[in-house]
Amino acid sequence: MAAQQVFVIPVGTFWAVKVNGTTIGDTHRTQALAVSAARTWLQQHSGGELVILGQDGKIRDKDTVYPGNDPRNTRG
Repeated sequence: MAAQQVFVIPVGTFWAVKVNGTTIGDTHRTQALAVSAARTWLQQHSGGELVILGQDGKIRDKDTVYPGNDPRNTRG
């Protein structure tokens, strides 16, 4: 099974968590709340890659959530 990616994206003044193009749950007032919800979802669904976009739509950060397969041997 390929590693799944979960995206935290801006939607107007709110933030959404998307998996395979589908919004998961409600929108969130802050990016931090959306990131927390995305991490929880990944932990409950076999882990994977968390991709966080900024207000400009560009990738701001990425993180592998356990038990996902992190190709890097170091933290960060």
